[in-house]
Amino acid sequence: MNKIAIFIILGVFALVALIYFSFDGLLQNRDLPGAESIQIDKTWKLPILLEEVSGISWIDEERIACVEDEEAILFIYNTKTSKIEKQIAFGEDGDYEAVAIVNKDAYVLRSDGTLFELLNYTQDSLEINEYATGLPAEYNFEGLCFDKKYNRLLLAIKDKASKTSKPIFAFNLKTKKVEKKPAYEIKFDDPKFKSLGQKINHQIIRPSEVAVDPKNGDIYVLEATNPKLLILNSNGNIKKIIILKEEQFPQPEGLTFDSSGNLYISNEGAGSLGTILKVTLDKNE
Repeated sequence: MNKIAIFIILGVFALVALIYFSFDGLLQNRDLPGAESIQIDKTWKLPILLEEVSGISWIDEERIACVEDEEAILFIYNTKTSKIEKQIAFGEDGDYEAVAIVNKDAYVLRSDGTLFELLNYTQDSLEINEYATGLPAEYNFEGLCFDKKYNRLLLAIKDKASKTSKPIFAFNLKTKKVEKKPAYEIKFDDPKFKSLGQKINHQIIRPSEVAVDPKNGDIYVLEATNPKLLILNSNGNIKKIIILKEEQFPQPEGLTFDSSGNLYISNEGAGSLGTILKVTLDKNE
């Protein structure tokens, strides 16, 4: 009987392990080779309400817009006082992943690809519009930013869309529709991916955020699963891959630039307080 019990227990553990390892993205190798220590210029520890901060967008010299995973609230965080200055409710609870500020308006991305437009978001007379992108919800949308040069929003997806590349879609702010052809495609067979020592498939890059450098137009793609940062040129080709140390970036979900080209990365709390880090990168090839 004891042997039977032991075999049953071992079988249960084996089954659990199989499920755990098979679940897409649940268990990832977070110790990629070549991790770099990034210069952190300033750290803001966020209030408990932003423990699960999932997206950030620069507003001005004192304010950063934030969203978190579960509530339909746009948080205005003051970097001078280190406090939430304002909370703007815009809908029902859901999985909100990213935010982009466009002049006086704000756009929030839900993981199913739905976009929420908050017109004159700082005013009491708030008007809210909702746009269905028409793209599959299983893409698991996580990244959003304003691409000023082309007057569009860039939308990055986390999960599988193609066997050969991961697209970044464009939402035209004039027509309020997603353009049929992706703005960029990250090719899985790009030689720069070989240095990661990972299997070449759609999990080689699972974007958690996207941003455009206002100085040179480079596109930055952040990943939280295996923390790394891709720098793409204006044609979408990979210029550099920066592997982020987990000690500095335990769960990097948000990415934004200020008007001077300074870079900010936010981390979910993962059991502690969320953070926003102002960072300096070595951009040399």
